[in-house]
Amino acid sequence: MNASLDPCNALLLDNQLCFALHSTSLLMTKTYKPLLQALGVTYPQYLALLVLWETDGITVGDMSARLLTDPGSVTPLLKRLEAQGLLKRIRSKADERVVELHLTAQGRALHEQAKAIPGCILKSAGLPPEQLDEIKQALVTLRKHLGQSLASD
Repeated sequence: MNASLDPCNALLLDNQLCFALHSTSLLMTKTYKPLLQALGVTYPQYLALLVLWETDGITVGDMSARLLTDPGSVTPLLKRLEAQGLLKRIRSKADERVVELHLTAQGRALHEQAKAIPGCILKSAGLPPEQLDEIKQALVTLRKHLGQSLASD
């Protein structure tokens, strides 16, 4: 939002950073939808799989922290992935309160199929990779500052 806006324009929808982020997120998710349907997963499931492809054997707590969500909301998503045969939830031998997440062979195989997705998204975005990386870095910085602001309240 432009700080120099007069009070009447400050509350216009199109002047809101939050709406620019929200509407872009909706369109990004819609862009992913057909690509992910071909894999048989939803966008939130895809995000969880990205984490597992990066760190197989992660705990539910670490998964929820990585996805910036609480464990209670990630558990139903993980149960659905398990029902699809993509991962196994296994109680830790060291501490039975801890649940570890392990990809199945089917979950690992899905990684190969997903490798084309980033290129498809890049093409749909219509911006050069360098510009998209700048946008991503700016969003990561914004997320960090917002998180710090919430933590200090």
